[in-house]
Amino acid sequence: MLIGHTGSAAQFRAAVAGGRVHHAWLLAGPPGVGKATFAAAAAAWVLARASGHDDPVDDATLDIDPEHPTARLIAAGSHMDLRRLERTFDPTGKLRSGIRIDEVRALQPLFRSTPGLGDWRVVIVDAIDDMNRAAANALLKNLEEPPPQTLFLCVSHSPGRLLPTIRSRCRTLRFQLLSDDEVERALRRALPEATASEREALVAVASGSPGRALRFADAGTDKLLGELTALASATPAEATGRALALAKSLAGKAAAARYEAFLDLAPAYIAQAAKTRAGPRLARALALWERATQLGGSAAGLSLDPQSVSFELAGLVAGLAAA
Repeated sequence: MLIGHTGSAAQFRAAVAGGRVHHAWLLAGPPGVGKATFAAAAAAWVLARASGHDDPVDDATLDIDPEHPTARLIAAGSHMDLRRLERTFDPTGKLRSGIRIDEVRALQPLFRSTPGLGDWRVVIVDAIDDMNRAAANALLKNLEEPPPQTLFLCVSHSPGRLLPTIRSRCRTLRFQLLSDDEVERALRRALPEATASEREALVAVASGSPGRALRFADAGTDKLLGELTALASATPAEATGRALALAKSLAGKAAAARYEAFLDLAPAYIAQAAKTRAGPRLARALALWERATQLGGSAAGLSLDPQSVSFELAGLVAGLAAA
């Protein structure tokens, strides 16, 4: 079941059900908000509708019964009318940096035949941003001269970086950040064993993106949130000791995941605190957030010392007590 994005889903369903479906759709929006999930649900719904099977497909949602023959074939990875273009692994087991032209060319024999199980075939590109120039140009030829009864669902985190000719051949569906309630619902589904406090901490670090939150699911984010809450109300003398202890706990290779989570969580915590303030207190909180965001965003790229960065970020959070 898709969470959020009801407007985008309604636009897509109306186009397909009304026989006005465009051959290529650009699913554009921030990372981790559910664009790939939408693409998978939309593909299954289209293929189930086109299969002619007796099991009904609900045109009010993109949901299909998991026991529907189409859903079972997709789950088994054996639906002949569904293809995915995505980054693959090289012979050493390392994920390649982009989608290659060879993968686009491998689709061409498929396009010379008719769909095997219904009236449509679907190609999911996840993400089209990952294509190198040669691969993008090869896909563009298919978008300019679309194979009959073929639907392209192209996930994009940065549509402005795509070739203008690719964007012009697609109908764009916009995806926005989810509300905290929607993120919490997504986390309940993805992490059924998580406690309420763990989900609360992950919602705080998500900033509207369930995918972002799931990156930190095993990083003890709830304990980090507790440390930040204590820092935000500590006296200056208490804050220094707490900040130093926290910084030491985030140093070293064993703490790499927690440190990465902390780089995101500290600015997010300050941003949440700023929402409850007004006037000069809001201005001071926003100044703290700006400094924390800049430091957290540049620390990894500049290979800054994790303990020093953590201590400084903790000090910025502690600044909320005076702000």
